[in-house]
Amino acid sequence: ASMYGRVLTTTRRLLARSAPNVVRSRPFAPTSYASSSRPYSFNLSQTRSYSTDSIPPPTSSSIPKVSGLRPPAPTTPGPSSIPISPLNPEIHPTTGTSDTTASNSDGKVAEGETEIKDPAVIFSTVWRKLEAKFGRENMRFPQEIIWLGGAPGAGKGTNTPFIANVRGIPAPPIVMSSLLQNEEATRIKAQGGMVSDAFVFQTIMEELIKPVYRSGVVVDGFPRTPVQVECTNALYDKMVELRKEFFNTPLGPNFNRPVFRITVLFVEEKISVSRQVRRGQILREENKKLVAEGKVPIHEERNTDANDDAARKRYKIFRDHYNTLQALKKHFPFTLIDASGDIESVQHNILTQFRYQSSLELSQETFDLLQHIPIVADLIGHARGDLVSRLDEYQFRHTPLLQAVVGVIEKEFVMAIKRHAIAGVAMVRTENPIFNNPLAIEMALDVLSERGFHVVSDTRVTAIPDRLDPTTYKIINKFINEYRFQVKFQRPEIRQANLNVLRKAAASI
Repeated sequence: ASMYGRVLTTTRRLLARSAPNVVRSRPFAPTSYASSSRPYSFNLSQTRSYSTDSIPPPTSSSIPKVSGLRPPAPTTPGPSSIPISPLNPEIHPTTGTSDTTASNSDGKVAEGETEIKDPAVIFSTVWRKLEAKFGRENMRFPQEIIWLGGAPGAGKGTNTPFIANVRGIPAPPIVMSSLLQNEEATRIKAQGGMVSDAFVFQTIMEELIKPVYRSGVVVDGFPRTPVQVECTNALYDKMVELRKEFFNTPLGPNFNRPVFRITVLFVEEKISVSRQVRRGQILREENKKLVAEGKVPIHEERNTDANDDAARKRYKIFRDHYNTLQALKKHFPFTLIDASGDIESVQHNILTQFRYQSSLELSQETFDLLQHIPIVADLIGHARGDLVSRLDEYQFRHTPLLQAVVGVIEKEFVMAIKRHAIAGVAMVRTENPIFNNPLAIEMALDVLSERGFHVVSDTRVTAIPDRLDPTTYKIINKFINEYRFQVKFQRPEIRQANLNVLRKAAASI
């Protein structure tokens, strides 16, 4: 017993001496214990032997105090009991936080606290808090979320509202850099701490659940880390799960099929650095003018906009974030937009990338049902060739009828079009019996279309009392068919033409 005590005392002292160089390891996930056949423990047999004859027993004042380490403590036997090691503090079985520090229920990293890095633990913890606060039936998130990333100087601030407008999203964008300017985040950074993934994810979730974002939102600056990427995947899966759960209930319409898009505005490093430095110069000049006028500077001057080296470091951070986002390609539509041109060209690229795609936005069942109907591009792709073929077919096989239809158009249609030339639209009503033949109507439409008009037709049948049946005293009607053709065409710009004439006359003076 005496020998064991001396070995144990020496081991503790050696651990205390080397503790400042010990890097705290990532906490074990709770599931790792369930799969282990034996509890994790510190094996004294693996330590190096030292002679203890010349080493006096340590005192409490001679042992350095190291945050995150504590001597072994007895545990209460039980099904969830986990023996404790001096190098591995006990992990809370549900939250994954270390017992060596005060537990923080908001998912923030306090001083001396071990940051949670397990995405499953972070997501489940944040989700339970929100569900307890709002209720499961109120866990409603935006139907469409565009997760927007971009290189420094790519114009995210300029193009974010344009992207929202293209997608028909009325809600304001969520900018993570602004969202993390709250009091709690400022306090953590003021203490020299890092804002944890758990804190960032809880912050964005508390924002996304607000009713203003129900129809959709653009999120600028999230996700950025592998943990945040996994939490994003988990959020999508959870939204799908809720949709299935409430689908056949009165709350079903509140849980739409989620649509996630990953969008990155990209520019090369050289362009990014140039734009950052140029932006910094402009902002500094504007602030100097304000100061000279006795006003308070309103433009934030970023350190990364001060010189080329700082701008390159910021671009490197973006490149690392972009590599992280690549993992989401497997799950969601991923759009890389070239933002190196001027505003017009960049917005043209955005329009091209965000045009409606039913295969991405409709549910699989709805898409399968509708895909048998051809889209308009397929229907009109050969319209001109089909029109020519039909006209030639009329001439070869129905010559007398085609000649008669052309005669009616010359007598009844052309005059009406001339009368309404300035309006750009004419309504032709006729009771000509030639159109009792449906083929004659098709001929009229094709002839006018070939001449450059846009025509639609409609047939109205009017019942007019004709006589009274003397036996039954019923009114016997006769029916008259009225054929209506709405003919549209390019109308002349009368005022614009006069304005051009005046401009030319003024220029000649």
